[in-house]
Amino acid sequence: MTTTVSILIAFGVYLLGMIGIGIWSMRQTKGADDFFLGGRGLSAPVAAMSAQASDMSGWLLMGLPGSVYALGTGQAWIAVGLGLGTIANWLIIARPLRAYTIVAGNSMTLPEFFGNRYHDEKKILLGISSVIIVIFFLVYTASALASGGKLFNTVFGLDYHIALFLGAAVILIYTFMGGFLAVCSTDFFQGLLMLIAILAVPVLAWGFVGGDFHNMLANTGVNPDNYLSFTYNGDHPITAVEIISNMAWGLGYCGMPHILIRFMAIRSEKELKKSSAIAIVWVVLSLGFTIAIGLLGRAFLYPEILGVTEGAPSAESVFIEMIQKVFIEKIPIPFIAGLFICGILAAVMSTADSQLLVCSSSVSKDIYQNILNPEASDKKVLNVARMTTFGVAVVAFFIAWDPNSSIMDLVSDAWAGLGAAFGPLVVMSLFWRRTNLSGAVAGLVSGAATVLIWDYLPIVNGQTIGNATGIYSLLVGFVISLCFIVLISMVTKAPDETILAQFDEYKKYEEKDM
Repeated sequence: MTTTVSILIAFGVYLLGMIGIGIWSMRQTKGADDFFLGGRGLSAPVAAMSAQASDMSGWLLMGLPGSVYALGTGQAWIAVGLGLGTIANWLIIARPLRAYTIVAGNSMTLPEFFGNRYHDEKKILLGISSVIIVIFFLVYTASALASGGKLFNTVFGLDYHIALFLGAAVILIYTFMGGFLAVCSTDFFQGLLMLIAILAVPVLAWGFVGGDFHNMLANTGVNPDNYLSFTYNGDHPITAVEIISNMAWGLGYCGMPHILIRFMAIRSEKELKKSSAIAIVWVVLSLGFTIAIGLLGRAFLYPEILGVTEGAPSAESVFIEMIQKVFIEKIPIPFIAGLFICGILAAVMSTADSQLLVCSSSVSKDIYQNILNPEASDKKVLNVARMTTFGVAVVAFFIAWDPNSSIMDLVSDAWAGLGAAFGPLVVMSLFWRRTNLSGAVAGLVSGAATVLIWDYLPIVNGQTIGNATGIYSLLVGFVISLCFIVLISMVTKAPDETILAQFDEYKKYEEKDM
């Protein structure tokens, strides 16, 4: 049996398994509540693994190790920020958000929660939130599809556009059929597969590199001392701005709808505590070993230097190349190579499916049912959700059409937009009783607008402000949004008694559920 056939069989088994879960989930999905939140019945392991798998995406196994491979340990500050952000999200945000969404009209989406939290009868928050989600999640979904395209292109030599289509088709099939339950069930298995691959490959690679690691690094054209230092970023000492901007990635967690919705869907407070422990262990292990993949890959793959050697793949393919070298050249078990490469595909699919679902819920539930057609039946909303899932996938497919698009850049832009728009409002909605509707609107608009201006308008000598200053737009947008929420809430009318009473009810419910 040839190597390619063995890898194809592994891919086939994996993809058929994901579609099978979609078919099973479709039978369990009876209405919109099941499609969007799985009936609020997630167990601890499924909630934890699904949240983390949907969070990390192809960025974890392609974008991050590629950056570390190219520039060294200085890129690990992003992982530090994300690790701290994940821990804070599970320990500080998860329980209050779950409690408040139940009290606030059993809210099924983040925009719906904002509308119910502030008694927004004109549905201003609902409309603005939904538009922000669609804009930035289209870019986010495109990054995941681009990861899948590059994966199939690197492994099988398929044309990038054909590879892009294949990955998008499988993700669309099971998300379309089973909704939230399918997404979370597949994410559980995908999260396990990702973790096994992340742990196994660098350990085996280290066995082949061994004590020659430092000298082998020197042969690749880098200064080993600088390359392995947290104080260097590539060929220059890392600056305070770079460290702060990289750490600021962690701020995005409290504004990510596809992660927050897992908190809303957990079965009970008891399950939530278990989920928190599982998720924190998973993310610490995953981020740490992913950094090791980037560093070890530089020496292990030598004399080939990715992105530099003529004909070599880009640095973002370092994990794929390491898997192939370990399980095809060093330990010739190509079927295992195929399964571990499926771990990268799992990272891609576990995020893309969640992003598709969040987009479809924003359009079908928040815009169609809550704004355009309040009398729509549950079945009709479910049908609109499925049609929207298809439409979003098609648009994201064309955004990802350019094979030279950077996974890291696409994720960075989408993460900043969502984190700056929603993060401050989620925090203030849960913890500041005085926040009002005007402040909430101001926070959403200012956060999203700051990121768009900072990252997309070339107003500083032909450069964007982000490129000119090196400051991550999420940090700036988050601070500006937070300031607007506080300032506008203080200078406008205080929330009425019904809103304050609901806030007090949520606090009592949260304490009772502990």
